[in-house]
Amino acid sequence: MAGAVLLGLLLTAAALAAPAHAAGVPQPDGYRMSDYRSPTPDGVAGGETADTPAVQALLAQGRTVPVFVQRLERSTLPGGPWLQSKAYRQIPGSVWLPNVGMGAPDPATLAWFESQLERLTGGDRNRDLLFYCLSDCWLSWNAAKRAVLFGYARVHWYPTGIDGWMEAGLPTEEAHPPSPPPAVSPAP
Repeated sequence: MAGAVLLGLLLTAAALAAPAHAAGVPQPDGYRMSDYRSPTPDGVAGGETADTPAVQALLAQGRTVPVFVQRLERSTLPGGPWLQSKAYRQIPGSVWLPNVGMGAPDPATLAWFESQLERLTGGDRNRDLLFYCLSDCWLSWNAAKRAVLFGYARVHWYPTGIDGWMEAGLPTEEAHPPSPPPAVSPAP
């Protein structure tokens, strides 16, 4: 009897610890616009979902550009810098492109995202791109979907993100975003 109770407790704990993206959350037609830290779908249309071993294999090939998309506040001053109040960790070799996974980024951020992908891939739309954020984070899902719509053919989405990477005990490095996109002028 005690063995059956213990087995039941272990199965319940395993179910609770399972990633939320496995819960069958439907993919929206557009982008997720709010509540970015919530259960995510199983995949992204036009892209490939990757678990930690798949990400390791992609990175070992040396052709994958890992893109960290954690949100970051920005100064409201014209041309203002990112406001980074704490250190963030990323997969080694990643490029941090803040806010490109927002549901409705401003036109300057969209143009900046597209130009950054162009630069990072050398214009090769068949270059592997890996998008990630934190676990249960729609920002990476939105960014991956956006890259697919930009015409990139080899888009990978890592839904457990840096959290899954660190839980696996894999190395990280401190994240540093590049200069932000130009500020959008307020409407008159």
